[in-house]
Amino acid sequence: MSDSESIPSILLVDDHPLLRKGLTQLIEDEDDLQVAGEASSGAEALELAEKLDPDLIVLDLNMQGMDGLETLRRLRDNGVTAKIVMLTVSDTDEDVVQAITYGADGYLLKDMSPENILERIREATLGKMVISEKLTTVLADALRKGDTKPNLLNSLTSREHEILKHIAKGLSNKLIARELDISDGTVKVHVKHILKKLGLRSRVQAAVWMINQEN
Repeated sequence: MSDSESIPSILLVDDHPLLRKGLTQLIEDEDDLQVAGEASSGAEALELAEKLDPDLIVLDLNMQGMDGLETLRRLRDNGVTAKIVMLTVSDTDEDVVQAITYGADGYLLKDMSPENILERIREATLGKMVISEKLTTVLADALRKGDTKPNLLNSLTSREHEILKHIAKGLSNKLIARELDISDGTVKVHVKHILKKLGLRSRVQAAVWMINQEN
């Protein structure tokens, strides 16, 4: 594996060229992150997510045509397992709740400093949930309401259960693969099956659901 293959890849989706350029420059200045591609619309994002298979997708909420929420929903419906973080100016409760319901792994506001956004993006590539501080309560409530029946645990295989416990600890696919001595691809397939069986749309929902079962 080359160094570039081990560096988390990021797909930037925003219909403002200036913002994409700024984010690209911000990320490319870092040694431990790389931009895999840029999309200026939801349709282009769907195409590039399939083609590039990035580790993280940073997705604008308010785009012309297909907006960020619809793009997010379609990405998850298409089986995209990359972590997806919304980056937006909207801090309304409804948008936050919908984003999490549709499978977002984080929600950041564009009024954050570039350094803070960069740090949150880095945390997201490591499998951590990232959200602007003022929205944490809204997000926590939304995730709790999205709880699922505990007996669904019985539908998981022992391997899937094991992987779900690692997801709940915040481990990325790469770290889970290393822990269990299996390939990233195998972990990705298991994660897809886990989400489908539990009726969830993102790793964050799966992690919170698992934590709720253990408490």
